[in-house]
Amino acid sequence: MGLLSKKFLNEAEEAQLLAAIKDAEKDSSGEIRLHIEPYCKMDVMDRAADVFGLLEMHKTALRNGVLFYLAYEDHKFAILGDGGINAKVPANFWDEIRDTVTSSFKAKKYAEGLSQGIRMAGEQLSTHFPYQSNDKNELSDEISYG
Repeated sequence: MGLLSKKFLNEAEEAQLLAAIKDAEKDSSGEIRLHIEPYCKMDVMDRAADVFGLLEMHKTALRNGVLFYLAYEDHKFAILGDGGINAKVPANFWDEIRDTVTSSFKAKKYAEGLSQGIRMAGEQLSTHFPYQSNDKNELSDEISYG
């Protein structure tokens, strides 16, 4: 875990984000991860795809993982959904969430914006991938840092 990344959030903000992830996943079989690092020296979607693979998010049974990726020093942000969720949500869905999150970023409210975006994704996941009685948490809810 990078020290620079870890300092980006204080304990209360990290707790707020972990609660948002748990809340977003509680009514769904979908999986949400958040990855934070200081720098992204490549195309942000390419880096998000790399992180998606490193976190093994493509291994969920229903291919319904969603990655929120932030490189805060380079001001790069991306949301990447797996094939299962992308096949079900409207074409502009990720853009709407991205715009909501980045508007909070402009006000320096990073944890608030990410929490709101994570919950928005959770609403779609619960619509298209509702919680099943045999559902298990396939991916860690912990924030990953680079």
